[in-house]
Amino acid sequence: MKNTVQASTAIPHVSRRQMLRRSLGLAGAAGLVASGTILGQAAESRRSSTASGLKISVAQWCYEATPEKWTLEKTCQVARELGCQSVELVDPPQYPILKKYGLTCALAQINTNPDPPFVKGFNNPDHWPKIMAATREAIDAAAAFGAPNLICFTGFAAKNPADPASPRLSRETGLANCVAGLKQVVGQAEKKGVTLCLEMLNTRDDSHPMKGHPGYQGDSLSFCMDVIKQVGSPRLKLLFDIYHVQVMEGDVIRHLRQLKDYLGHVHAAGNPGRGELDDQQEINFRPIMRTLKELNYQGYVGLEFIPTRNPYQSLRQAVAVCRG
Repeated sequence: MKNTVQASTAIPHVSRRQMLRRSLGLAGAAGLVASGTILGQAAESRRSSTASGLKISVAQWCYEATPEKWTLEKTCQVARELGCQSVELVDPPQYPILKKYGLTCALAQINTNPDPPFVKGFNNPDHWPKIMAATREAIDAAAAFGAPNLICFTGFAAKNPADPASPRLSRETGLANCVAGLKQVVGQAEKKGVTLCLEMLNTRDDSHPMKGHPGYQGDSLSFCMDVIKQVGSPRLKLLFDIYHVQVMEGDVIRHLRQLKDYLGHVHAAGNPGRGELDDQQEINFRPIMRTLKELNYQGYVGLEFIPTRNPYQSLRQAVAVCRG
């Protein structure tokens, strides 16, 4: 693995969505309009999905990353057809599009442009003014729309992620700063009924800006859980990303059972490569999904994989895996 401070400079200072748009181009404006037949099929599919015991969400940025460059309208139409309840990680001005298709945003995002929110996070007080203002704004927008969760991050360990020579924040300092910073915003989340979900990210994969995040401080479940427990709010929980956990720690089912009371949101993607939930990667997702059902997990499973083939077929296959 590359030196974490040096590797951090390879990540462009753009949002999760903009990172992909700049390399692949903006998606076309034309969306597919669902026919009455498709809407009828969608209603039946959603009933089937709900009966399966898991609520399924689709991460929009992954489909902007494909050669097909799905618009949000297209993703919403397909998500509805396949019986999903949400399209996530979209900006508040786009919420009316979700509403048009009867979908929620299971996981809202924070706008810290031009910096990705996972780079300059709560672990460094130098970044608090910007990250806290963005978090408060996002909490209000999520509450107004009815989005249940808002993603949040520790930030990179380097005091200045853009400087390879910048000193690193120690685990103890970064942890204490995360706790102190999150305590300043979690009260607003409690009042608004929005759950902040702290995401663990892997620092091992440096092959792609969205497959790994060398330099990220919260790259272990123990670090993220120490933050969550010390903040001590029911409105701060864990974003358990199966892909990132597999890269860093493995033992996914055991961790899910141990942390069942702290699960706020779950992400799913295959490893290696953050691709489909299929037999070309090492994670056996069907027993993982059965475990979530056995644990009576009430949150959403967000499909956040980057399709490597026809995106519609990939998404349909992943939804079927989640339903078991």
